[in-house]
Order: sequence, then structure tokens, then C-alpha cells
Amino acid sequence: MGRWEPGARERLQGAALSLYSGKGFEVTTVAEIAQVAGLTERTFYRYFADKREVLFAIYDEFTRPFLDGIEGAPQGARPMEIMAAAVATASEFFTVDRQPYSRTRQSVIMANPELHERELLKLASLAATLATALRERGVKQTAATLAAEMGVTVYRVSFELWIADGETRPMAEIASGVFAELGVLTGPA
Repeated sequence: MGRWEPGARERLQGAALSLYSGKGFEVTTVAEIAQVAGLTERTFYRYFADKREVLFAIYDEFTRPFLDGIEGAPQGARPMEIMAAAVATASEFFTVDRQPYSRTRQSVIMANPELHERELLKLASLAATLATALRERGVKQTAATLAAEMGVTVYRVSFELWIADGETRPMAEIASGVFAELGVLTGPA
């Protein structure tokens, strides 16, 4: 088995996702993941704390673009305009080459209540992080919380549309449409 080979983390992620989608998350073992990746269990634990972390290890990589979008939004922008910038920047993370992985990952998560709960906690944590970033820009607490929660909801809905079978539009285009629809819903009666 290879030791210190390049791409070990990615190989482990690919092997895990393949096994999770093929035979199920619950019955897949770390030993099987390592074996399919051509690595050792010890190498697996060098990268991931447990077999769930394979699906959630990119949280920091995932969160950073949202924060970059908040930081890069124009001064004087309204809270939802800032969140639209954050989601647009984060949408760049979801390239067409990530779509098959994202589809499979989401199907594994939705098939397992424990993983689905973990995904929801991740999104709640993202909303809290974004609300803090908005407050640091001077947005009042209630407005920051509402904008962050709505921004994460727009992201989630956009992501679900983006991973749908046959979807070819870029995530940013989908998110822009979802924000527009939200504007219609919250506009004057």
C-alpha cells in the first residue's frame, strides 16, 4: 500500500463516496475505504477523524468564499445585497466538474438521517458565521441574523436545483434567480 503518495486525501474521498453510494454509509468501514484507495487505515486517520468526516471535511474551504463575498461587497450595500454577493462568490466553488461529486455526496447524505442532521448543523453553523461577519460590517443584529439565514436558505435551494438531474446552468445563475424570486416574495403586497 502506498505511503505519502500524492492525492491520498482525494483518493480516500473518492473511495469513500463510491462505497457509500454503492453499498451504504452504515456498512462501509474505514478499512474498506483505505483498501479501495490503495492506502492504509493509518493514512485514512491522518486525513479524517472518522468516516463521516470524509463528507464534511471541506467546511473551511466551503465557508471561505461566503466570507470573501461579504468582505468584497460594496460599502453601503444593504444586508440582502451583501448576502447575494456572498452566495455569488460561494457559487464559484461549485464548478461543473464538482457537480457529479456533489450529486452523489448529497444522495448519500439524504439517505442517512445521521448525515442529514450533520448537514443541517453545518448549514446552521454557516448561517451563524455569516451573521457574525455581517455584524462586523455594521449590520444590526436582527437584520444580520435574518439576512444570513435567508442567504443560507437561498444557497441551499440553489444547490438543490443545481444538483438536479439534467441541470446545466451555473450555480451563480441559479442563485441569482432564487434571490430574485425571494425579492418577489418579500416585496410590497
